[in-house]
Order: sequence, then C-alpha cells, then structure tokens
Amino acid sequence: MSEWVPVFTSAQVRAAEKPLLEEGKPLMLWAARALAMVTADELVEPGASEAEGYPQFPGQGGAPLIGRVLVLAGKGDNGGDALFAAAALLQWMPQRAASAEPPADDLHIDVFCTAGEAHAQALATALAAGAERIELADVIARAARYDIILDGILGIGATMNAALRGDARNVVTALLPHVRFGRPRVIAVDLPSGLHPDEGTTADDVVLPASVTVTFGAMKPGLDTDRGRELAGATVFVDFDLPFTEPPLTSAPVAYALVGRPQ
Repeated sequence: MSEWVPVFTSAQVRAAEKPLLEEGKPLMLWAARALAMVTADELVEPGASEAEGYPQFPGQGGAPLIGRVLVLAGKGDNGGDALFAAAALLQWMPQRAASAEPPADDLHIDVFCTAGEAHAQALATALAAGAERIELADVIARAARYDIILDGILGIGATMNAALRGDARNVVTALLPHVRFGRPRVIAVDLPSGLHPDEGTTADDVVLPASVTVTFGAMKPGLDTDRGRELAGATVFVDFDLPFTEPPLTSAPVAYALVGRPQ
C-alpha cells in the first residue's frame, strides 16, 4: 500500500525552504533526524522501508544497531544531512546503553568526503561522535564490508549537469559492482547523486542505485520520472510542511511519509 504525496520542482522546494531558513529553522537537523531513523530501521531489518504498508520501525523500537555504514559526503547540504544523521546514530548508542535493558549495539561509521571537504559543523559533529574519516583507498579496501551506504554526494542543486566528477566518480565506480551484487545497500539522501531532480535523467551510468531514497520537503519529479523509478528504490517522504506558494505539479506514490518537524 503506497501513500500519494504532492510533487514540486527543485526550484519550488528551494523557494519554499528559504523563509524557514531565514527564520533559523534547522531544516538540516530535521532532515538528519529522519534519515537516521530510516537508517536505523534498515540496519535492523534490511528492506523495512520497502515493506507493504507502514513499517514497524524496528530500529527505532530499540533493536540492536549492528553493522558498518559508509557516508559519502559531498560539500553541500546533502552531505551535511548524511553527516548529522551519522552523528545521531552514534549519539543514540550511549543513550540506549544507559537504559534498563541495553541493546548490544555494534555500529561503525566511515566517512569519505567526496570533494575533499564537507559541511564543517556536520563533519566535526560526526567525527566527535565516533565516525572515522577515511580516504578513497580505504573505501575500496573495505567496500565489501559495508552494510549500508548513505549517498549524500549531490543534491537538488545539481540541475545544470548532475554527472559525478573527480573522487565522487571514482568512489561510485569502485562501489557499483558491490552495490549491484546486493551488498552494501544504498540509502540516497534526498535523491540518488547523479540523478536530475526534475527530469529523472542521468548523464551516464555512474550512479549508485538506491534501495531507499529519503526525500525531504516534497517529492521531486525526477524520482518518479524516467530513470528515477529505477534508481530511487522505495521512497520515504519527510514532510516539513513547507509554505509552497504554487500548486503541486502532480502527485506520486511513496512507500510512506514521516513528519519532519519535531512536535
């Protein structure tokens, strides 16, 4: 059973986010919180987000978080979302360990900055929480060990040319055979990096196909158009209740929706 949500272009999303950002609303932290929740579920029960109807949120229910996660962090907001989500996952562990019946968490998170730099505060927070920053050679050596990749390389700003370049291209090329074989699974942050957010097209095949895409603020046309249907996997919609001034283009199905604004 799918849920249908409104579809807005990347330009409409950015325009709707602007007043909230000017008010100081922490959209990145809200996005990271939702991304961490979905990642926890997928660590505990791979495929939970793809299940028919609403998932049972096994990771959020207190089951042990066990596995190895690779964060591919670009220098933009998507990289920041992924890094803050990594920090949240690691910060939850001591809180869970202090409970009456602590779970046996065993979670390791590696970070590769695909542009050589990333959102400074998000990177510092992830590293302080216990994530390990690694280089391209380390990623290649460890590729088969990862359970999940958080793809935060590019976001909806990549509308002129979404092709991956430099180390972003090199790392995706190295990881693709493993992902296509079925492990690790990919969780795309807002949209798969290299996918045009509005058109659903790609410049080439150097794109990580996602098992799950966690998209924020609105469903983007590219996720339900052309190659988007093939590359996005199950889409989880995180609703920030953005103040759109125009009607949606259309509507599209998602696996399920989450309330993005904390209550």
